[in-house]
Amino acid sequence: MPTIKITDAAAEPITLAEAKAHLREDLADAGNDAYITGLITVVRQAAEERLQRTLLTSTWQRSDAGFTRGCIPLLFPRIQSITWLKYVAEDGTLTTLDPAAYELEATHEPGLLLPAYGLAWPAARARPGAVKVQYKAGYGDTADSLPKPIVQWMLLALTDLYENRARSSERPVLPQDFADGLINSFEIRSI
Repeated sequence: MPTIKITDAAAEPITLAEAKAHLREDLADAGNDAYITGLITVVRQAAEERLQRTLLTSTWQRSDAGFTRGCIPLLFPRIQSITWLKYVAEDGTLTTLDPAAYELEATHEPGLLLPAYGLAWPAARARPGAVKVQYKAGYGDTADSLPKPIVQWMLLALTDLYENRARSSERPVLPQDFADGLINSFEIRSI
């Protein structure tokens, strides 16, 4: 049941101008601006990994070996909408399920995709990737939709990374595992 990000957010939750104002950095240097812009992406990705949720609207896809449960959990909430649900029917045909055949419980975390009331999931061939759901998740399209504590955490992380370009050791602003957390999402946890 892997879930992968198909498209990332169209913009970052912190602009370069906001980051430079927070850092009290008024130097107009293209190299430094590019460095800060890169850090903005890094702290947003670190926040998403740590929180296990999507901050700004992105597209995700979940794959399952079949309809094995009464519901399909959709990770990295807030779930905004279902783009499509496709499955391999028992005869091997790739089929797109009619949206009227399922319901989204978006307020649940993780989100839940359920068969519509009174219906059951269709028969699907049991094999890896037999059922795929593509969906949009995130608090919204703009930084204004994010909870302020998350944005503040990202600004603190940005400051720590900018001012301590080597790994923090003495009295770090953020927990010591922050630097290690930057690569956790690339770790293969199970097969």
